[in-house]
Amino acid sequence: MAKRICFVTGTRADFGKLKPLIERIDQSPTFECFIFATGMHALRRYGNTVNEIKKAGFANIFLHINQFADGGSAMDTVLANTVQGFAHYLREYPADLIVIHGDRIEAIACALVGALNNVLVAHIEGGERSGTIDDSIRHAVSKMAHLHFVANEEAKQRLLQLGEREASIHVIGSPDIDVMLSEHLPSLEQAKNRYEIPFSEYFIFMYHPVTTELEQLPANLEAVLSAVVASQQKFIVIYPNNDAGSEIIFTELDHLKDNPNLKLYSSLRFEYFLVLLKHAKAIVGNSSAGIREAPVYGVPTLNIGTRQSARATTESITNVPEDKDQILGYLTKHPPHRPGSFHFGDGNSADLFAKALNKDTFWQTPKQKTFQDLPLEAFPN
Repeated sequence: MAKRICFVTGTRADFGKLKPLIERIDQSPTFECFIFATGMHALRRYGNTVNEIKKAGFANIFLHINQFADGGSAMDTVLANTVQGFAHYLREYPADLIVIHGDRIEAIACALVGALNNVLVAHIEGGERSGTIDDSIRHAVSKMAHLHFVANEEAKQRLLQLGEREASIHVIGSPDIDVMLSEHLPSLEQAKNRYEIPFSEYFIFMYHPVTTELEQLPANLEAVLSAVVASQQKFIVIYPNNDAGSEIIFTELDHLKDNPNLKLYSSLRFEYFLVLLKHAKAIVGNSSAGIREAPVYGVPTLNIGTRQSARATTESITNVPEDKDQILGYLTKHPPHRPGSFHFGDGNSADLFAKALNKDTFWQTPKQKTFQDLPLEAFPN
């Protein structure tokens, strides 16, 4: 009987990372794939991105609405709604493995449900550091997961520090790099035509709320957006995620809709976003795309503020506070493109993921977790 694999996705970003894994596993008669879509996928203001999952040709898609239509629900309410919804789903559609990505509310909710129901949970891209509440959520998901698919050796070492079994950790790289290096991406012309982008040269702007710094958000946003407007550069602007504080950013961006230098989008299809990123002058803001994806293409990043403060960095990344003068100075004299950096993998994640799932030992992973102590000499005095 085929193993039933349930992939959980709550955002446009994590589906882009999960898609190559789902495609690879879906090809095998050994496995049957199911997709539990929730979060931003169900929200009109983000483009009802569940439709992108359907257009990808996958079967067995279930949509759970876990928040208000405008995305304004409190994070703890979203957590509770997702736990309840996924628990009902799992009873109706039992799974042999639940695959969860990253550090979102949906991830911790579904990991908890899986662990409490003695279902194997696999976590994609655990063991990383970023900043804010995301770190706490990510590490908590890892502690509830039985299996781990990490991007690099650094992430593996952090999971070992958290007491995870080495045999449960598989280094496969970041799955989105599979897509980034694909020969089947659309052309730049196709991307510009699809989204009616008139600019020959442009920056990409993505700025999300920092949930632990909401009191500073209005002032920080004023500094950032005033620099963007004053630069008179062309920008492709992508609205923020649905974290607490996103309403403030939505409101301020809506005031700029008539600015001819800006093209605003609630969401871009992942493959088209990658093409636009590859040809951008730079990516500006505080999105992880500036830390993970942009360096693969050698695209410069202006990383603003603390949201990604603990992430790995490369020569293509410039870090600044929310300071108008520093941001404006960068936009006037931004660094050139650099050779690609492959700190998070080299594009074969889907094959390595499938290889792991096809081993009998994978399915023999104990559901009762044990904490693996490190020897005392591993810790400095």
